Amino acid sequence: MTAEKLISEIKRKKSFLCIGLDVDLDKVPKYLLEEEDPIFSFNKAIIDATHHLAVAYKPNTAFYEAYGINGWKSLQKTITYLNNNYPEIFTIADAKRGDIGNTSSMYAMAFFNDLGFDSVTVAPYMGKDSVEPFLAFEDKHTILLALTSNEGAFDFQTQKINSEKEVYKTVLETSKNWKNAHNLMYVVGATKAEYFSEIRKIVPDNFLLVPGVGAQGGNLEEVCKYGMNKNVGLLINSSRGIIYASQENNFAEAAKKEAKNLQQQMQTILNAV
Repeated sequence: MTAEKLISEIKRKKSFLCIGLDVDLDKVPKYLLEEEDPIFSFNKAIIDATHHLAVAYKPNTAFYEAYGINGWKSLQKTITYLNNNYPEIFTIADAKRGDIGNTSSMYAMAFFNDLGFDSVTVAPYMGKDSVEPFLAFEDKHTILLALTSNEGAFDFQTQKINSEKEVYKTVLETSKNWKNAHNLMYVVGATKAEYFSEIRKIVPDNFLLVPGVGAQGGNLEEVCKYGMNKNVGLLINSSRGIIYASQENNFAEAAKKEAKNLQQQMQTILNAV
């Protein structure tokens, strides 16, 4: 999945919605627990109900790793189902990996080659040699944590170095010089909407993956006002607000309704550009 194909899908669907597949078996409808693979059954129902409204899906790998080997198998079945049935969908492994040298190469192989994801989230704290092994994969995308939506982001990310420049700006500026940096995207939390103008001065053309709209209080209009570029350049993620819109047997239809609501808001914004 190239950036050009992703942009084409955004224009075709009038949507830049990413749906987070963060499956908690305590929250899925009880009847699914009788299935051989309740995690995959839940994901399949959500995907089938919403694929025409979203351009991306983002499983957070922690929600699969927590269930051991069976959870990992569910993740593999989910990504295989997406790739085989909806190849136009951009897939994100929300794994937040990052380690030096060969270790990062192995992480990249696991998510790009074995599982077949289009992208993976990566922590930049260990620097260039922990990120470039991911960037080495052609037509794959590395989504670097830049400015996250959690409260603890202020512990480090917005602190100034030598009272001059915030850490997140240093991450953005430095990463632009890494090999194959054209394959970089960045995570920027929706709850930090006031920072988007500054971020766009540094990375005007890259895609931003934006969690935090909805359940975490982020505002879609504000994010688009300051973060959208000529190619939209945004993937707005919603997880709980969509997939757990209902915990009853109508969960997939309820998810579709919530996804449609967000997609229509996005279409209105795109039509006004």
